[in-house]
Amino acid sequence: MDGNGRWAKDKGLPRLVGHKNGVKAVKKITEACTQLNINYLTLYTFSEENWNRPEEEVSGLMKLFVKSLKTEIDNLNDNNVRFNIVGDISKIKNEIKNEILDSINRTKGNTGLNLNLAFNYSGRQEIVNMVKKIIINNKGQMSDIDINEKLIENYLYTTGIPNPDLLIRTGGEYRVSNFLLWQIAYSEIYFTQTYWPSFNDHELIMAIQDYQSRERRFGKVSEQIS
Repeated sequence: MDGNGRWAKDKGLPRLVGHKNGVKAVKKITEACTQLNINYLTLYTFSEENWNRPEEEVSGLMKLFVKSLKTEIDNLNDNNVRFNIVGDISKIKNEIKNEILDSINRTKGNTGLNLNLAFNYSGRQEIVNMVKKIIINNKGQMSDIDINEKLIENYLYTTGIPNPDLLIRTGGEYRVSNFLLWQIAYSEIYFTQTYWPSFNDHELIMAIQDYQSRERRFGKVSEQIS
């Protein structure tokens, strides 16, 4: 979800206004994914690196995040959306953590779209934490442990969530910015110049159509998958 601040700057508005309009885009895209029968949507909401932004902006973002969770929870339930967090929430303020856990609990029975917000997330830190967890949980037995992809994925934040088929990067940047580094190994990547607040269902369908036109070989040759 990149480009909120630049969207606001282009319009001569405060950055926080851009973030507020970014929340509106989240609602639109979530509804579009529900209508398109998409099972999983993961949105890069707030990275660990984002704490380094100006204090005023971070404070405004946290208030907006909590407010959005409170105001949208009924809408998520009405649309059968299950809410989840991908990231480390162990060290964030209790007010935010409690609102997150309440939203997760109140939507856990929903069976439609799985909406995952990557919050306080870092792809590199996720891998570091994964290694630490494996060592702690297998203390004294490391020489007997079969370290394989399945074991690693069981210790990631995204355990139980399929790896993404498509990564959409808005805002005109051509990088993944420390997002799901393990999980996007074979994801198709779609770049758009559109800032996130302007990203809509039409843009989403364009990205999906582009994805559908690609040949996913996973190391094989075309003749093996045709």
